[in-house]
Amino acid sequence: MNPVHTRPISGTLVAIPYPGRGHINPMMNLCKLLASRKHDLLITFVVTEEWLGFIGSYTKPDNIHFASIPNVLPSELVRGADFPGFYEAVMTKMEAPFEELLDTLELPVTAIIADTELKWAICMGNRRNFPVASLCTTSAKFFSVLHSMVLTENRLFLIDTLDNGSELAEQSSGISPDIRMIFEGSTRQVIQLTLECISWVQKAKYVLFTSVYELEGHAIDTLKARFNIPIYTIGPAIPYFELHGNSSETMVQNVPSYLQWLDIHPPCSVLYVSLGSFLSVSNDQMDEIAAGLQDSGVLYLWVARGGTSRLTEKGSEMGLVVPWCDQLKVLCHSSIGGFLTHCGWNSILEAIYAGIPMLTFPILFDQAPNSKQIVDDWKIGWRLKEQQKDGRLVTRASIAELVRSFMDPENNEVKNRRKSASELKEKCRKAVAEDGSSQRNLDAFIKDISQGHDGMLID
Repeated sequence: MNPVHTRPISGTLVAIPYPGRGHINPMMNLCKLLASRKHDLLITFVVTEEWLGFIGSYTKPDNIHFASIPNVLPSELVRGADFPGFYEAVMTKMEAPFEELLDTLELPVTAIIADTELKWAICMGNRRNFPVASLCTTSAKFFSVLHSMVLTENRLFLIDTLDNGSELAEQSSGISPDIRMIFEGSTRQVIQLTLECISWVQKAKYVLFTSVYELEGHAIDTLKARFNIPIYTIGPAIPYFELHGNSSETMVQNVPSYLQWLDIHPPCSVLYVSLGSFLSVSNDQMDEIAAGLQDSGVLYLWVARGGTSRLTEKGSEMGLVVPWCDQLKVLCHSSIGGFLTHCGWNSILEAIYAGIPMLTFPILFDQAPNSKQIVDDWKIGWRLKEQQKDGRLVTRASIAELVRSFMDPENNEVKNRRKSASELKEKCRKAVAEDGSSQRNLDAFIKDISQGHDGMLID
């Protein structure tokens, strides 16, 4: 059903995210930012019927409306069991119902914002003469590494080599460590589809990054030199603009408020732990982490969605385990002194915005390169887990020792990491302030899609 418009509308912007929480959340945050800066722009946010059930009750501006396509994909609840099959379905089954939905919209489509992982959206937009902005929800540096692989003449050889296992890949001098880290454990099908998506981005009208120029200026400048379309850094695409509003916390019956729990602890005394919302670690590794945290003697708040009850049984008086939290609000709480993270890009941006140093525990895909960026480039964290190829567990003893050192307020190296994290925090917050780089890029993008012409790239 088409929405009833209560004020003049200048056009319709259609947003279509990749169907995963780490993609839907930044797309929604971007749409909220756009809606707040241009009130006469109607934004139609398209998800599957299943995802509409998950997010349909979210608070959003009046000029953002949900629309859904049928559940043509495997359920979100089981997609981890066959990720290659899920990925293939995203690439082949979403386009037709999405295009049918476009034809039902009451107003002309001004532009489409599509996740970089949806190459078919760019194909369809070009075919129908709709301007498409490709939204990349990974770091610019990670995207640049993938794009360099797309440009490689022997790309098919690299794909075959990677698909044949890390041992063969290591024998191939043409494959960089960064690329090996990215595709460790991936199938040829996933590698091929990923690189096809990256190859199509340059055929979009615009490229949007959820990053901040001041964080990744070199990578952005490298991409600017390769692309002949505008590239806008509009990040961090996290809900910083909602921090001072009403809490969206959903309280679980008989579970104490985690914010009240944080309130009673001293500044920088609590380690926040979250290992993501999709693929996580094995039960054995989870047990080692739980035991290591307990042995460390450090206070911790752990968000563990599926295994909350199990971990609560293994917890101690030093820790609080919850199934969900408002992560950015937690990271910005004065009692948080560190973040044990799987290195998902959205979580990294939230930690940088909050000025919190990180212990990195990468699991797959872009997380190992992200860990490298945190530890080696920005110097705002330590590695809790190196990239491992033999499946060995990170032991409770090593976890306890490193957590204890990381949360020690007298540790000089940690003091330096905290200082670097604080400096990045200031850069990030300046970028989203009025006339900051991200705000200027948002306005430039809005002007582009409103006037229908290319704009100048604003750093």
